[in-house]
Amino acid sequence: MKKLIVLFCFVIFITALFAIPFLTPIKPVVLKTPSTNLNQDKESGAALAKLYCASCHLFPSPSLLDQTTWKNKVLPNMAWRLGISAGYASPYNDMDSSEVRLVKVANIYPNNPIISITQWNKIFNYYISNAPKTPKSIDFLPLIEKRTSQFIVQPIFIEEKELPKTTMIKFDSSHSLLYIGDARGELYALNSRLKLDHKWIFPSAPVDINFQTSNPEVLCIGSVAPTEKKEGVLFTLDSSIKLSKLARPVAMEYADLNADGKLDLIICEFGNHTGKLAWYDGGDRVKENVLLTRPGARKLEIVDLNKDGNLDLIVLMAQSQEGIYYFENLGKNKFKESVLINFPPVYGLSYFELVDFNKDGHLDILLTNGDNWDLSRVKKNFHGIRIFMNNGSNQFAQTFFFPLYGTSKALARDFDGDGDLDIAAISFYDDLDHPEQGFVYLKNNGNYFFDASTIPAAANGKWLTMEALDIDNDGDSDIVLGSFIYSIAEMIGLINKGVEHFPQLLLLTNIKK
Repeated sequence: MKKLIVLFCFVIFITALFAIPFLTPIKPVVLKTPSTNLNQDKESGAALAKLYCASCHLFPSPSLLDQTTWKNKVLPNMAWRLGISAGYASPYNDMDSSEVRLVKVANIYPNNPIISITQWNKIFNYYISNAPKTPKSIDFLPLIEKRTSQFIVQPIFIEEKELPKTTMIKFDSSHSLLYIGDARGELYALNSRLKLDHKWIFPSAPVDINFQTSNPEVLCIGSVAPTEKKEGVLFTLDSSIKLSKLARPVAMEYADLNADGKLDLIICEFGNHTGKLAWYDGGDRVKENVLLTRPGARKLEIVDLNKDGNLDLIVLMAQSQEGIYYFENLGKNKFKESVLINFPPVYGLSYFELVDFNKDGHLDILLTNGDNWDLSRVKKNFHGIRIFMNNGSNQFAQTFFFPLYGTSKALARDFDGDGDLDIAAISFYDDLDHPEQGFVYLKNNGNYFFDASTIPAAANGKWLTMEALDIDNDGDSDIVLGSFIYSIAEMIGLINKGVEHFPQLLLLTNIKK
């Protein structure tokens, strides 16, 4: 076996196009190429692109995607958003009448052009003439041949399912119950032996659960597929409705943000074209405080980042304005928004954790980007696992990158018990050449050298969710992976690679050495 060592390197990449959980592919439209010569007006095209594209999000360089993807997928959507419709299919083709009304009210696609056709042709030509002909591959794609011996692997099957569609894994340590959400609206509780203890049925997929209240609360997304309809609901475990009409909510937390002795509720409404980040004073539905009114809120952590005694919010925003956002708690229910790290709208931010990698007392950021289920479903050489180090003043610089197509989540734990933080990561991508790389374990060998390995059983699923927990109560961190296979076609592709079994979960029991 060839040993792969990944050096802690200083490489800054710019980051991306969407990060939508559970997206269905968007049908391409046929674009009529403007008659303008592709070699003309490059500079003015560049200036227009930087002016208009950067007005909505960080400027995406043409080099990030190939010509075909720009031409057939991304630029048509850009044209719609600039009010340009000539030569394009309607953006409303796949929507029902109620959703069309919602999108029109939000003015996502203006009725009147914001720019002229001549200006649009220059922008189009700039991207096509400066983009690579084919997607750029990862220059140093790790061929992970090593098989980790850190874990014993066990497949877990819950009832008989045609396709595994796991949307959530959460561990209730106080009761030793593992909660599993399914896209069909099912919620399972497994005991410490991973046997079914209880089952609930909800109207839509459970995506988060909170155990801080006396009656656990379950967040249901409403629609797994992208939609403007507000069908998400926060239930209590006994199926009572606490909040409704949420825009595809994906995450929640409880904390006493205003120090009044009551737990406040914070919800990430990912949405689609529109969304929201809001907190509810004392968890009261009528005491809503909106922090952000745009889509893409995907994950949050609550910490006192500036150590002033107030709890702040650190939020991962996907969709167009991708980045890690800092909502500084100023007291008296006031928050100040700033951006810690931002990226262009094609990187596909998917997850982050705040961890102190170098033990200097300041929280660093472990980040993954690899959400690839939107307009640009091609391999991207900037997908992977990243570490951003805190300089002590809450300014962050990227110091480590491990390339991995479709990276959906990474967790930093001391899995081997040697005193430093290792990384476990999953990839949610259709790479049938290396399906075992759906799980990667990066063992920290000190001085920020990581030894990469995987497990053969990772080929038996597409891993959308992951949780670190001590399932056997022996003091170390075990891992549970959750598989989400979107279609029969995906399953057939894996079968053709020799995969025979498709468990909902993989249990990786740590045998700390």
